[in-house]
Amino acid sequence: MPDVLWQLPDPRLALARAGATTSRIKLGTGVCLVPERNPILTAKQVATLDDGSGGRVLFGIGGGWNPEECAILGGDFEHRWNQVKVYIAAMKVLWQDDISEYHGRYVSFPAVRCFPKPKSKPHPPILIGSINNPRALRRVAEWADGWIPVVQTVTEFADGVKRIKAIATEIGRAASTLEFTVFALERQWLSTKDLQELERAGANRVVLWLNGQDLNGILPEMEDLARTVLS
Repeated sequence: MPDVLWQLPDPRLALARAGATTSRIKLGTGVCLVPERNPILTAKQVATLDDGSGGRVLFGIGGGWNPEECAILGGDFEHRWNQVKVYIAAMKVLWQDDISEYHGRYVSFPAVRCFPKPKSKPHPPILIGSINNPRALRRVAEWADGWIPVVQTVTEFADGVKRIKAIATEIGRAASTLEFTVFALERQWLSTKDLQELERAGANRVVLWLNGQDLNGILPEMEDLARTVLS
């Protein structure tokens, strides 16, 4: 596995630093592995970040891919997406209700108070991170607010957007309420033309992965990206 996986800082602490020194950029997780985190503490942390940043949080979530890691941190790997759905449902209660109570398979708590509430109403957007597969796309349409896929081509992304919107329409949900973020791990296919095509396919934003490990490496990389995609 790439060493960068072991070196990543805690996302919400890192985003708190970013939020304190900026005023407009969105603060997103790409992605938070929900089964590996206590849902009550996570809800409070996300709400605190969103409240303190003026409602700029995008809560990108995932189920995880590493069974050993998931087990160590208390996740049910074989049924992790059921666990994600329950945890997110509990978080929504904690974010919206002054007196919050929830009883589900993976988390159950009596009436509690969880503050601050997020600035975003009714809560920060929930963006599901996944590949383009039928079960994942249905989750987005049924109970999330958007999709943050890892894709290799514009066509792959466009196909997923089309399927999600079709499912949303099928179940009576307005497809226009969903948002789409492309998580670009690969840069070789990313150009100004690709960005324009992604926008036409429905992308609200594109997140570019930086390969640098320190400031001296990252700054030139960002300048190169700016020349490539903003020219």
